[in-house]
Amino acid sequence: MGGSSFRTRDVDEAREEIDARYYANFMDVIDAQKRPFAARFDTVGLGPLMIGDLSCGTDVRMRFGELGAFHINAPMSGTMELRQGAGGRRLVATAQDAVLLDPAGDTFLDRWSGDCRTLSVKVGAAALRDRLEQLLGRAPRGRLALGPGLDITRGPGLSWVTFARQVAYGALAGDGLATHELVARPLQEALLNGLLLAADHPWRDELARPGEPARPAPVKRAMDAVRARPEHPFTSTELAALARVSVRRLQESFREYVGMSPMAYVREVRLERVHAELRTGDPDGLSVTEVAWRWGFTHPGRFAAQYRARFGETPSRTLRG
Repeated sequence: MGGSSFRTRDVDEAREEIDARYYANFMDVIDAQKRPFAARFDTVGLGPLMIGDLSCGTDVRMRFGELGAFHINAPMSGTMELRQGAGGRRLVATAQDAVLLDPAGDTFLDRWSGDCRTLSVKVGAAALRDRLEQLLGRAPRGRLALGPGLDITRGPGLSWVTFARQVAYGALAGDGLATHELVARPLQEALLNGLLLAADHPWRDELARPGEPARPAPVKRAMDAVRARPEHPFTSTELAALARVSVRRLQESFREYVGMSPMAYVREVRLERVHAELRTGDPDGLSVTEVAWRWGFTHPGRFAAQYRARFGETPSRTLRG
């Protein structure tokens, strides 16, 4: 986990820091006469999360391409006016309501007010979906999309924002438990869990219901093995050996608790990894065939058909954005 306390009065330096810690961007000061530009970025990385306490000192605007990650802006003061995607509606982040941005769609920060100090959290899309899958005990059908707003004055939204700030401040101080390797991973999982419980999405009610049956240990062992190495040429026999049960028992358990066969689950995980890489890849420097091969798809025609059935578009269309 790496922390950074960054200060500058140079807009280009600030842009480069946001690029390094979050996303490629363009930044402009809206009214340089109003207040001097004075960026203050305190950031800390925690696995797939980047948590920052950010301010610019004067009104600025920014634009990004597709973020490729979920992003939460939760101001402690001031406002941020944002749009996302073609014809996207105006979103305003305030000290009462955070804004949650999607991995897809060009993103525009039309005004980041000079008095706005914000908690800014980048969350890896694949990590959040994997965490959802682990909590559900099965692969969620459909795309994970979070509601654009989050009440941060009470309830789960306030709790999550408070927790994220505490983790970041402890890590930046350098003397808290957040810096210890035995604590960092549980904190990471707690932040992902908390976001899934706080934000609006189709599976939130299911996650919030207590007493749901846990998936059997053999199923968990097989799923964990697949998520760790989805590109590996697994067979049903190998997965059964890893799960420590017979092939028939594993197949029956997967159909009951995951809703598909073990090998169908392998294919689903691989397709998700390909999709994530294509969405964030450079169309001029990345080949669909290369990505598919890297994640274990050796038959181009079959892969293309499976991809289109899963995501409703061709792999090349995803890569072109």
